[in-house]
Amino acid sequence: MSSTNRPRSPDLTGLTKSLHAHWRMLLAEGIILVVLGVAAIVLPPLAGIATTIILGWLFLIGGIVGLVSTFGARHAPGFVWALLSALIAVIAGGVLLWNPLEGLVTLTYVLIAFFIADGILIIILAISHRRALSGRWEWMMVNGIIDLVLAAVIIAGLPGALFWALGLLVGIDLVFGGISLIAMALEARKPSV
Repeated sequence: MSSTNRPRSPDLTGLTKSLHAHWRMLLAEGIILVVLGVAAIVLPPLAGIATTIILGWLFLIGGIVGLVSTFGARHAPGFVWALLSALIAVIAGGVLLWNPLEGLVTLTYVLIAFFIADGILIIILAISHRRALSGRWEWMMVNGIIDLVLAAVIIAGLPGALFWALGLLVGIDLVFGGISLIAMALEARKPSV
Protein backbone atom coordinates (compact mmCIF):
# COMPACT_ATOMS: atom_id res chain seq x y z
CA MET A 1 0.00 0.00 0.00
CA SER A 2 1.51 3.35 -0.95
CA SER A 3 1.88 6.12 1.59
CA THR A 4 -0.83 8.15 -0.16
CA ASN A 5 -3.40 5.36 0.29
CA ARG A 6 -2.47 4.55 3.88
CA PRO A 7 -5.18 5.52 6.39
CA ARG A 8 -4.05 7.90 9.11
CA SER A 9 -5.24 8.13 12.65
CA PRO A 10 -6.51 11.51 13.93
CA ASP A 11 -3.47 11.87 16.25
CA LEU A 12 -1.02 11.16 13.44
CA THR A 13 -2.75 13.61 11.11
CA GLY A 14 -2.70 16.36 13.76
CA LEU A 15 0.97 15.83 14.57
CA THR A 16 1.92 15.65 10.90
CA LYS A 17 0.08 18.91 10.20
CA SER A 18 1.67 20.58 13.22
CA LEU A 19 5.18 19.50 12.21
CA HIS A 20 4.49 20.59 8.63
CA ALA A 21 3.27 24.00 9.82
CA HIS A 22 6.41 24.54 11.95
CA TRP A 23 9.08 22.84 9.81
CA ARG A 24 10.86 26.14 9.10
CA MET A 25 11.27 26.79 12.83
CA LEU A 26 12.72 23.28 13.33
CA LEU A 27 15.03 23.78 10.34
CA ALA A 28 16.26 27.16 11.63
CA GLU A 29 16.94 25.74 15.09
CA GLY A 30 18.75 22.75 13.54
CA ILE A 31 20.95 24.95 11.34
CA ILE A 32 21.83 27.24 14.26
CA LEU A 33 22.75 24.24 16.43
CA VAL A 34 24.97 22.82 13.66
CA VAL A 35 26.73 26.18 13.22
CA LEU A 36 27.27 26.52 16.98
CA GLY A 37 28.49 22.91 17.14
CA VAL A 38 31.04 23.43 14.37
CA ALA A 39 32.27 26.56 16.21
CA ALA A 40 32.76 24.50 19.38
CA ILE A 41 34.62 21.75 17.49
CA VAL A 42 37.02 24.33 16.05
CA LEU A 43 37.82 25.70 19.55
CA PRO A 44 38.75 22.64 21.68
CA PRO A 45 42.39 23.63 22.33
CA LEU A 46 41.27 26.65 24.32
CA ALA A 47 41.51 26.01 28.03
CA GLY A 48 40.45 27.61 31.28
CA ILE A 49 38.42 30.76 31.27
CA ALA A 50 38.11 31.08 27.49
CA THR A 51 36.49 27.65 27.23
CA THR A 52 34.17 28.36 30.13
CA ILE A 53 32.98 31.66 28.63
CA ILE A 54 32.61 30.35 25.06
CA LEU A 55 30.71 27.22 26.10
CA GLY A 56 28.57 29.24 28.48
CA TRP A 57 27.49 31.47 25.60
CA LEU A 58 26.93 28.47 23.31
CA PHE A 59 24.58 26.88 25.83
CA LEU A 60 22.83 30.14 26.62
CA ILE A 61 22.25 31.04 22.95
CA GLY A 62 21.27 27.46 22.06
CA GLY A 63 18.82 27.40 24.97
CA ILE A 64 17.31 30.75 24.02
CA VAL A 65 16.92 29.60 20.41
CA GLY A 66 15.34 26.43 21.76
CA LEU A 67 12.95 28.46 23.95
CA VAL A 68 11.96 30.71 21.05
CA SER A 69 11.49 27.71 18.79
CA THR A 70 9.53 25.83 21.44
CA PHE A 71 7.21 28.73 22.18
CA GLY A 72 6.80 29.28 18.43
CA ALA A 73 5.42 25.74 18.22
CA ARG A 74 3.80 25.60 21.66
CA HIS A 75 0.81 23.63 20.41
CA ALA A 76 3.02 20.88 18.96
CA PRO A 77 3.23 17.58 20.84
CA GLY A 78 6.21 17.31 23.17
CA PHE A 79 6.10 20.99 24.13
CA VAL A 80 6.90 20.36 27.81
CA TRP A 81 9.90 18.12 27.03
CA ALA A 82 11.28 20.58 24.47
CA LEU A 83 10.77 23.43 26.96
CA LEU A 84 12.61 21.55 29.71
CA SER A 85 15.49 20.75 27.36
CA ALA A 86 15.82 24.41 26.34
CA LEU A 87 15.59 25.58 29.98
CA ILE A 88 18.37 23.18 30.98
CA ALA A 89 20.58 24.66 28.25
CA VAL A 90 19.83 28.24 29.44
CA ILE A 91 20.57 27.31 33.07
CA ALA A 92 23.82 25.52 32.13
CA GLY A 93 24.96 28.58 30.14
CA GLY A 94 24.03 30.96 32.96
CA VAL A 95 25.98 28.96 35.53
CA LEU A 96 29.07 28.92 33.32
CA LEU A 97 28.91 32.66 32.67
CA TRP A 98 28.07 33.61 36.26
CA ASN A 99 31.45 32.52 37.63
CA PRO A 100 33.92 31.66 34.86
CA LEU A 101 36.86 31.65 37.29
CA GLU A 102 35.64 28.37 38.78
CA GLY A 103 37.41 26.79 35.85
CA LEU A 104 37.08 23.54 34.06
CA VAL A 105 36.01 21.44 37.05
CA THR A 106 32.71 23.31 37.36
CA LEU A 107 32.34 23.27 33.59
CA THR A 108 32.85 19.53 33.52
CA TYR A 109 30.16 18.79 36.09
CA VAL A 110 27.68 21.20 34.53
CA LEU A 111 28.24 19.59 31.13
CA ILE A 112 27.86 16.09 32.56
CA ALA A 113 24.57 17.11 34.20
CA PHE A 114 23.38 18.77 30.98
CA PHE A 115 24.21 15.77 28.80
CA ILE A 116 22.52 13.33 31.19
CA ALA A 117 19.37 15.42 31.66
CA ASP A 118 19.09 16.42 28.00
CA GLY A 119 19.73 12.86 26.83
CA ILE A 120 17.04 11.44 29.13
CA LEU A 121 14.51 14.12 28.15
CA ILE A 122 15.10 13.62 24.42
CA ILE A 123 14.83 9.82 24.75
CA ILE A 124 11.56 10.20 26.70
CA LEU A 125 10.23 12.57 24.02
CA ALA A 126 11.21 10.18 21.22
CA ILE A 127 9.64 7.15 22.94
CA SER A 128 6.51 9.08 23.95
CA HIS A 129 5.80 10.14 20.38
CA ARG A 130 7.32 7.27 18.36
CA ARG A 131 4.00 6.23 16.81
CA ALA A 132 3.12 9.75 15.75
CA LEU A 133 6.67 10.48 14.57
CA SER A 134 7.14 7.34 12.48
CA GLY A 135 10.32 7.69 10.47
CA ARG A 136 11.48 10.67 12.55
CA TRP A 137 11.63 9.52 16.16
CA GLU A 138 14.80 7.49 15.56
CA TRP A 139 16.76 10.70 14.94
CA MET A 140 15.63 12.05 18.29
CA MET A 141 16.50 8.77 20.00
CA VAL A 142 20.01 8.83 18.50
CA ASN A 143 20.50 12.40 19.75
CA GLY A 144 19.47 11.40 23.30
CA ILE A 145 21.76 8.35 23.29
CA ILE A 146 24.68 10.47 22.04
CA ASP A 147 24.12 12.88 24.95
CA LEU A 148 24.38 9.99 27.42
CA VAL A 149 27.50 8.60 25.69
CA LEU A 150 29.15 12.04 25.81
CA ALA A 151 28.48 12.24 29.56
CA ALA A 152 30.10 8.82 30.03
CA VAL A 153 33.15 9.81 27.93
CA ILE A 154 33.73 12.94 30.04
CA ILE A 155 33.41 11.01 33.31
CA ALA A 156 35.77 8.27 32.09
CA GLY A 157 38.38 10.76 30.85
CA LEU A 158 38.70 12.90 33.99
CA PRO A 159 40.99 14.71 34.69
CA GLY A 160 43.10 14.51 31.51
CA ALA A 161 40.19 15.10 29.15
CA LEU A 162 39.60 18.55 30.63
CA PHE A 163 42.09 20.16 28.28
CA TRP A 164 40.66 19.04 24.93
CA ALA A 165 37.50 17.02 25.23
CA LEU A 166 34.92 19.47 26.51
CA GLY A 167 34.77 21.82 23.54
CA LEU A 168 34.90 18.92 21.12
CA LEU A 169 32.13 16.99 22.90
CA VAL A 170 29.83 19.98 23.15
CA GLY A 171 30.36 20.65 19.46
CA ILE A 172 29.56 17.04 18.55
CA ASP A 173 26.40 17.14 20.68
CA LEU A 174 25.20 20.39 19.10
CA VAL A 175 25.94 19.12 15.58
CA PHE A 176 24.01 15.87 16.13
CA GLY A 177 21.13 17.75 17.78
CA GLY A 178 21.03 20.15 14.86
CA ILE A 179 21.20 17.34 12.30
CA SER A 180 18.31 15.53 13.98
CA LEU A 181 16.17 18.70 13.87
CA ILE A 182 17.13 19.38 10.25
CA ALA A 183 16.21 15.81 9.27
CA MET A 184 12.87 16.12 11.05
CA ALA A 185 12.20 19.52 9.47
CA LEU A 186 13.02 18.35 5.94
CA GLU A 187 10.74 15.33 6.36
CA ALA A 188 8.00 17.50 7.90
CA ARG A 189 8.07 20.06 5.08
CA LYS A 190 6.59 17.50 2.70
CA PRO A 191 2.86 18.15 2.40
CA SER A 192 0.77 15.76 4.47
CA VAL A 193 -1.77 13.72 2.59
